[in-house]
Amino acid sequence: MKHLKTLLFATALFIGATSFTAAQSKIAHINTQELIKAMPETIAAQAEIEKLGKTYEATIQGSLKELDTKLKQYNAEAEAQTEESNIKRMEEVEGMKQSLSKYQQQAQQDLQKKEFDLLKPITEKAKAAIQKVAKAQGYQYVLDASTLVVADGKDLLADVKKELGI
Repeated sequence: MKHLKTLLFATALFIGATSFTAAQSKIAHINTQELIKAMPETIAAQAEIEKLGKTYEATIQGSLKELDTKLKQYNAEAEAQTEESNIKRMEEVEGMKQSLSKYQQQAQQDLQKKEFDLLKPITEKAKAAIQKVAKAQGYQYVLDASTLVVADGKDLLADVKKELGI
């Protein structure tokens, strides 16, 4: 009987220890921003976004010069024009300013959309690589180190870069 109690106690202790061990999860961390910046696709995407931005900027600068030239011309000719003609000219200039402002806003929105569209597949590729490496190494959780104060733990950045070939 005493032997049976000892055996039951040992079994309960073993089951409890096994449950406790199974409840502990393996956790790793990675700086996803650093990973994405290191990917060649990101560099290409940033170059494309910068090129598009320069195109918009050149168009805006050209429009500003045109507006400035027209404004100087209208100011120089103002005394020779009728009051009605000067009012129409000023309305034209105001319309040009509003159009330019709308174009600037649209250009900014287009740049943001282009950046999102270009970076989305890159971030998805990075996420898939992180998941693959974490699963292969037996990690249940991978935390983003860019928003985390990390004391200890496995950093997967080198392993994921290796997986991506960078």
